[in-house]
Amino acid sequence: MMENCCNERTPRAREIARNLEDVRARIEKAARVSGRSADEITLVAVTKTMPAEDVNAVLACGVRVIGENRVQELLGKLPDIKLGAEQAEHLIGHLQTNKVRQVIDKVDMIQSVDSAHLAQEIDKQAEKCGKIMDILVEVNIGGEEAKSGVPPTKLTALLDEIAPLPHLRVCGLMTVPPRCTDAEAVRPYFRTMRKLFIDIASKKTDNRSMHILSMGMSADFDIAIEEGSTMVRVGTAIFGRR
Repeated sequence: MMENCCNERTPRAREIARNLEDVRARIEKAARVSGRSADEITLVAVTKTMPAEDVNAVLACGVRVIGENRVQELLGKLPDIKLGAEQAEHLIGHLQTNKVRQVIDKVDMIQSVDSAHLAQEIDKQAEKCGKIMDILVEVNIGGEEAKSGVPPTKLTALLDEIAPLPHLRVCGLMTVPPRCTDAEAVRPYFRTMRKLFIDIASKKTDNRSMHILSMGMSADFDIAIEEGSTMVRVGTAIFGRR
């Protein structure tokens, strides 16, 4: 894919392609450390504040999943984004219940479900458009008051509340750990999330297919992969600082 990307006309597209190659190399190295193949790790290119041209450049390089943080930004850019048949759009930021209906038919996964109320609204709107919505449950692994996500101690109860909802499919867990100046300091949070994920996945429940552990961003996705992440959300390392 690199050769095709570098043949893009604009210098910006070539810059994105080079950055993407670096990210893929880091993913491959971290996957080897964890005893896995890079093919087992899904890269989500985080497109927050990036124009549609940049998003299309990364899609042209073979990235299969893009992630947007804000509903209004997603709605504004989506008409100009060239998603292929095998490519997907995820909502990865906090979602208010009153905005669910605006995105329900426009995204392939919602990664930030953290309450039964939100899950119920997604289920309601998914029924209206005749789809099963894939979701991840967001866990506040660091117990930070200013951050969204369900506390680990309440995760099982939330999953039990979600289980009866017929138009949702729980595919795994997502987290954003506390910000650390030393990337290694975040490793214990990833390790705890992995243990939590394994424990939840071992409990067979209807409406649940726990195969995605979404953790790791530009500064720490290598460590997240080493600790068991199956999906990383990378923006800055691909597009540059916002």
